Amino acid sequence: MPHTVKNKKALLTRVRRIKGQAEALETALNEERDCSAVLQQIAAIRGAVSGLMLEVLEGHVREHLMDPAASATERAEDMDQLLSVLRSYMK
Repeated sequence: MPHTVKNKKALLTRVRRIKGQAEALETALNEERDCSAVLQQIAAIRGAVSGLMLEVLEGHVREHLMDPAASATERAEDMDQLLSVLRSYMK
């Protein structure tokens, strides 16, 4: 069973929190709140997304890259996929 299925409840809780923060950002913009409040909300969203990324990333590394049953080729393919995702995330 994939780690995202095992941790589905916790991951969905994080996603819902991010959704709420994005809605709060939209509200702040619609209500023309001070830019410092908008910046604070953006920072909160970024932190929440980074936390979600770290949680899924850790599960991926533990389940796929550390799997003793996986062949060296499978682990290399997983590593290439992971690095590709990290490159796009860091842009």
